Amino acid sequence: MRKKAVKHTTLPDPRFGDTQVTKFVNNLMYDGKKNKSFNIFYDAIDMVAEKTGEDGLEIFRKALTNVTPQVEVRTRRVGGANFQIPQPVREDRKKSLAMKWLIGYSRERNERSMAQKLANEIMAAAKEEGAAFKKKEEVHKMAEANKAFSHFRF
Repeated sequence: MRKKAVKHTTLPDPRFGDTQVTKFVNNLMYDGKKNKSFNIFYDAIDMVAEKTGEDGLEIFRKALTNVTPQVEVRTRRVGGANFQIPQPVREDRKKSLAMKWLIGYSRERNERSMAQKLANEIMAAAKEEGAAFKKKEEVHKMAEANKAFSHFRF
């Protein structure tokens, strides 16, 4: 029997003391440049706070909550045919998917700096719009459309 993967503890970030922020920054990071990632994230949060006049971290949390999927579709082969089977998402995977979508769609935006891209994607997600929120809606629609196959669940 295989061994269970060890869960690593994530240290809280220096400015807000929040482990979720550190996880987000770890996803944002390229080539081990954690300091640069922290700077990008903090600049983005400052921009969000400046533009909305509210607490930047709260808006970030709201954005993450809005982008978090509840169900996803997984492909399963049954009798020679492939079916998309809707399944509930595990708690840790929900958060990780939300973060990856926010970061991925931020990178695709057309603003000048990564901090600006991230700030605008966070604000859009907090208002329930933007590409990352659309992705979540799309995943939910797929799951809804394939609800008929949920009896194939494994």
